[in-house]
Amino acid sequence: MENKDQLKSTITRRDFMKKTSLAAGGGILLSSLPVSSSAYVAANDVINVAVVGCGGRGTGAANQALNADEGVKIVALADLFRDRLDDCYNTLTQAHPDGDRIDVPEEHKFVGFDGYKNAIELADVVILATTPGYRPAHFEEAVRQGKHVFMEKPLGTSADGVRRILQAGREAEQKNLNVVVGLQRHYQTNYHEALKHVQDNRIGKITAGQVYWNSAGVWVRERQPDQTELEYQNRNWYYFNWLCGDHILEQHIHNIDVANWFIGEYPISAQGMGGREVRTGKDHGQIYDHHFVEYTYPSGAVIASQCRHQPDTFSRVAEHFQGTYGTLEVDSSNKALIKDHDGVVLYDHDGMNDPNPYQVEHDKLFAAIRNGDVISDTENGAKSTLAAIMGRMATYSGQVITWDQAINAQDKMVPDNMTWDTPPPVMPDENGNYPVPKPGITSVLGEESTVSRG
Repeated sequence: MENKDQLKSTITRRDFMKKTSLAAGGGILLSSLPVSSSAYVAANDVINVAVVGCGGRGTGAANQALNADEGVKIVALADLFRDRLDDCYNTLTQAHPDGDRIDVPEEHKFVGFDGYKNAIELADVVILATTPGYRPAHFEEAVRQGKHVFMEKPLGTSADGVRRILQAGREAEQKNLNVVVGLQRHYQTNYHEALKHVQDNRIGKITAGQVYWNSAGVWVRERQPDQTELEYQNRNWYYFNWLCGDHILEQHIHNIDVANWFIGEYPISAQGMGGREVRTGKDHGQIYDHHFVEYTYPSGAVIASQCRHQPDTFSRVAEHFQGTYGTLEVDSSNKALIKDHDGVVLYDHDGMNDPNPYQVEHDKLFAAIRNGDVISDTENGAKSTLAAIMGRMATYSGQVITWDQAINAQDKMVPDNMTWDTPPPVMPDENGNYPVPKPGITSVLGEESTVSRG
């Protein structure tokens, strides 16, 4: 168990803003260690990369790594499924047909639950892009082997996973390993420009805000006749909490993370509501199709967080903050707009030529490796993961959930040492329906904790 003092949300706002400020003009968080203490890679050295998780995000991240540095070579691929691995390999070789930058012989293609260990062993840098439930085990292994890491958000699906990530993150810092987390707004120009204005007190103290990920939803992968239950759940992973954590975590973490970043704190409590009204089929597993959470921060700021997957409804993916002097609107389309309380525009960001943040995060990672710098995104990625999990706990239970309750929850979801013979943590009933959380009934903190009724 982690030392509770290491997991508190109550770092000072000044320290938080300092840690997450734009470093050296590049949106990275650098260690204070001298360059000589980090692993330095000469300009003409090859950097070998392994991809663990060969779906669309893993394939995209691999391509961005190749574009970030001419010395990058993909040398290993690992996935639960051979067809996804082959699709990734074919996409990368078609995108980079010249030379030997995709150097993945058959013996470097690993399929199954343990393949990640072999792939990591062959690399200098590891891309971790599997379903989120497996992230803690994969990150622990990468750090144990002393590899630099790019890992997608979220960093787990339970408090148990967050605690493991934080512990491995401290080990990574001791080893001077670069860790970039795919919360790419931290590498996006309009967000950093907006943050400068917040730090310069242009809108005053943030007292409230609204963060959104409202959309029509994502893909569904229907059950196939020859699939085992475990294969089906891993193919249709978005709809099972042990694998995905619900869309408040898998998608809406981006917006919750921005609130944490700009306020300069992590929330101390959450309460809210949610449910399933539109997306209710058997292939929709367990997760809700809407959540609304009220997060309260140590400073007194209150953030209204909403996300939904419902077609033909109001869609918005953005963040809006109210301060004592003015307001800020910012979103992933490179917008940032600041107004005073009379409606006068104080700042309007022109993001037409801003770089792609998905590419920037890889550019920064490989530049840091070349230069002997250290990027350390782990702690914020883990704590924003926990903030989103805390919101899910609140909507599933219908109770007020505190930060301390959330981080100490006994809610381990993913079995250890999985094989294809491992029973899934959740099973359908005789009609093919899965258990769905019910507010007022569902326990979210585990046997050793109790919920706060507010």
